[in-house]
Amino acid sequence: MTVSMNRRQALMTGAALPLAAGAAAPARAQAPMMGAGTVPFNRFKLGGFEVTTLLAGTRTVPEPQKIFGLNVSEETFAEVSQANLIPDDRAQFFFTPTVVNTGSELVLFDTGLNPDGITGALAAAGYSPDQVDTVVITHMHGDHIGGLSGEAGETFANARYVTGATEFDAWDMSGDEGFEAKVRPLAEKMTFLEDGGDVASGITAMAAFGHTPGHMAYMLESDGRQLLIAADFANHYVWSLAHPEWEVLYDRDKAAAAETRKRLLGMLAAEKMPFIGYHMPFPGTGFVETRGEGYRYLPSSYQLMLG
Repeated sequence: MTVSMNRRQALMTGAALPLAAGAAAPARAQAPMMGAGTVPFNRFKLGGFEVTTLLAGTRTVPEPQKIFGLNVSEETFAEVSQANLIPDDRAQFFFTPTVVNTGSELVLFDTGLNPDGITGALAAAGYSPDQVDTVVITHMHGDHIGGLSGEAGETFANARYVTGATEFDAWDMSGDEGFEAKVRPLAEKMTFLEDGGDVASGITAMAAFGHTPGHMAYMLESDGRQLLIAADFANHYVWSLAHPEWEVLYDRDKAAAAETRKRLLGMLAAEKMPFIGYHMPFPGTGFVETRGEGYRYLPSSYQLMLG
């Protein structure tokens, strides 16, 4: 008897034979585990400006209530965290300097923890330290001044430096090792601003005191578009926004810091203005809306990509 089969039947029969005979399936190369990762920079247009946020570092920090919510119970801190789907025993910190290309000047806001972090992030974004014309220091905590210099010397050899006069004066007599090592050697190249002072056309200092004595935020304005470089006036996207009255370990004047948070968050919400937060989840860009007696962080999606 002759048995006939069509092409499809033959292929199916042939595919089944090795398995029926106990043969192993063909081996495939195993892809290696790559580990968690994220992009090192994010760039968008703001009017005639080009704005780039840089991931100069990130780390996991245990026991975040030793930093945030010092004036609330463990139960309250846990409830707020769980309601926002984040753990209450760990937090991820991000360190996000910002580069603004005005078309005539390359301005860097803050410098991260160390020279390697900021120069690596700049390189990923297509810049070199010698291209930076102006370095703005929003305040003088170590994670903002750490990249100013290192064993190789001054990181931004061609730059001028800008910072708040009140901030510099507050640290000048402090004896702080970081200030003495990183900031004081550059003092002769610094310009000192008061509230409302201009870094460059379209970049204006805004007093945001409390986190440190002279902490500054900076307003960017170009072709009718605005964005706030917020630095550290609010340091966590849930704990600082939902409850701006919660005390933060690193706020020098905790009452003044809380009032600054309420004032600036209220402005951002009312104006529907985007902002860059130095410690917000990378790429650090978002909006604020009113939520109950506090505020809610809305990460940007594609709004800033539209120019």
